[in-house]
Amino acid sequence: MKISILLPYKENYSPNYAGAVSIFVKDTNKHSKFKIDSYVFGNMDYKKKLSNNYINLELNKKFYESSSKLYVESFLESQSEFHSDIIEVHNRPNYIKHLKKAYNGKIILYFHNDPLSMNGSITKDDRRYLLQNIDLIIFNSNWSRKRFFIGIDNQRLNELKTAICFQSAPKIKINFQKKEKLISFVGKLNNAKGYDIFGETISKILDKYKDWRGVVIGDEPRENLVFRHKNLKILGFQKNDFILDILKKVSISVVCSRWNEPFGRASLEAASRGSAIIISDRGGLPETSKDAIILKSLDIKNLFKTIESLITDQKKLLKIQKKIYSSFFLDHEYVTNIIDTIREKVFDNKNLFLSFIKEKQPIKILHITNFNYRFNGRLHYNTGRRINNGFIRLGHNVLTISDRDITHANKSITDPNGSKFLQNYIIRTFNIFKPDIIVLGHADSVKADTLLLLKESNNNLKITQWFLDPLGIKGPDYLKNKSRILDRGNIIDTSFLTSNPSSLNFHIPNSYFIPNPCDESFESLKNYNNDHTNDVFFAMSHGVHRGELKQGKKDNREIFINKLIKKNKQIDFDIYGMNNVQPIWGANFIEKISNSSMGLNLSRGEPVKYYSSDRMSQLVGNGLLTFIHKDTHYNDYFSDNQLIFYKNIDDLGYKLNKYKKDHKERKRIAKNGRNFYFKHFNSTVVAEFILRKTFNINHKEKVIWEK
Repeated sequence: MKISILLPYKENYSPNYAGAVSIFVKDTNKHSKFKIDSYVFGNMDYKKKLSNNYINLELNKKFYESSSKLYVESFLESQSEFHSDIIEVHNRPNYIKHLKKAYNGKIILYFHNDPLSMNGSITKDDRRYLLQNIDLIIFNSNWSRKRFFIGIDNQRLNELKTAICFQSAPKIKINFQKKEKLISFVGKLNNAKGYDIFGETISKILDKYKDWRGVVIGDEPRENLVFRHKNLKILGFQKNDFILDILKKVSISVVCSRWNEPFGRASLEAASRGSAIIISDRGGLPETSKDAIILKSLDIKNLFKTIESLITDQKKLLKIQKKIYSSFFLDHEYVTNIIDTIREKVFDNKNLFLSFIKEKQPIKILHITNFNYRFNGRLHYNTGRRINNGFIRLGHNVLTISDRDITHANKSITDPNGSKFLQNYIIRTFNIFKPDIIVLGHADSVKADTLLLLKESNNNLKITQWFLDPLGIKGPDYLKNKSRILDRGNIIDTSFLTSNPSSLNFHIPNSYFIPNPCDESFESLKNYNNDHTNDVFFAMSHGVHRGELKQGKKDNREIFINKLIKKNKQIDFDIYGMNNVQPIWGANFIEKISNSSMGLNLSRGEPVKYYSSDRMSQLVGNGLLTFIHKDTHYNDYFSDNQLIFYKNIDDLGYKLNKYKKDHKERKRIAKNGRNFYFKHFNSTVVAEFILRKTFNINHKEKVIWEK
């Protein structure tokens, strides 16, 4: 496993002034089983570094450019060489959006501070985004994790995508007889850390107990809190090894922060050296040692009283020291083991789908689309069922929900459109079935909040969508369809379109083209085997749910078709859904299409690269010689020996007449087209492509539309 660790910009990863983040990374990396293939990336001016696996990122910054953005971009450039399996980001949630634009691999985010104080996790939307786009979020205390979930519903379920990993310190053997009459304060010398309270208190303690001494390690250029006493040493900033060495001698360690410490390294390290620890009840400090003495009130009088109670009762002092020391377990090996276990789980999930394939285990798929249980089977032949058949043929366990049927059947006074019933139905089904992936097909009635709840309840859950409607800017319902496909962008892992995503004038994250699939149980005809009474079949589907023509409804294709008929009177057309001829459905559709030798694949709007309705799968799949406009670019996949491409209405008319007469060539090309379509565009191939891309599994053999 190859791991790239990204430090905060300007984090000092050197022995000279290393902070808590750098020390944590250095210590855990040193003891990790993955240390050989782990690299630490940062940006600092110091030449000395805490470990040899550190790589300094150089930035050519201009005054108007974002340092964070440039820093992440520089890091991403380095990743083109490293090809890491996991990227670990420390204490910078605002880096995630930059990373996700160019990196689709595994990401772990570490919080070392209060999430609500950090850019990128302040708002509820920020934190929901992180939950949706990161494989795991690690907090340094339970307090920090609770802060993260403030205002977010279903915290218990959300926590499944998070973990707690405390900081660590080396535990060494302590000789308590060598402890000195020494009281310590380690940290920033400011009011937030309570240094003013400590300074006043220690001066009074040292005045009264003249055989005791105090030691202060830390600095704070921004504040000027000065306390002087002949028995008090102010040592300034010191390296971590020096601090740990001093703490071996310290009998009492004071960590009296006013602010909510996310965890508290000073208290942790004092515990590892067997000091009696006095802490304030702020933030995550109580989590550093369960046996620390917690101040009842944070003031000089109470701190003096607490310190004095230990000085005057040596048995009590020794008992507390030994108890704190014996209960300390957060050494480097323990914490590193937690991190490595987390890494393995995150990495293993990368191969979730692949493991199902290798072990021939079915995955559980919850497929939500309109399966059209109404209308007495009239709309049975639809793409949702084709894709569903593909999932089943792959051997997977598929449970279906027909969203529109459910909302239609469950309208009430309190739920006029049946939406509440549907959301609850999906949640209940999800909790019982526990799917590995949710597949949505035009399921606009499924609310984003419902999907978010489901995803937060299972951090391994994948959600994907397929979308068949036109998305070209000059196509029908452009704005409506654009809104539909983008509506749940932050929740959806992948999107699959019957248009070429790169040809659209807007970006759909993690989107891929899929052809309209054919299915052996639906497209069962082989029209090329016979002669037919009609030449050209074309059907439009006005009034899909009405089942009949809608009065006053017009379609630009009618103008084209009528003009084509007028220009080519020698061609026998069989046309439905226009000119007062009702649309056809179900078995009637199969019967009618079986009577034609050629079919016209004409979609609404101007041709868009690769876009077609499912008409194409019905025509080619049933063995009709199929005609399609060249601007659809389907000649990227099909040759002239498989489909007929036309440039305009006159070119189409000429070719229709040509192949009406040339029976042998017409049948040969139609057969080739059907064989090619069934080999490369069948429902099983399309279903497997959807799963493979969603679970990020690379295959050596790609589908033809992937090359």
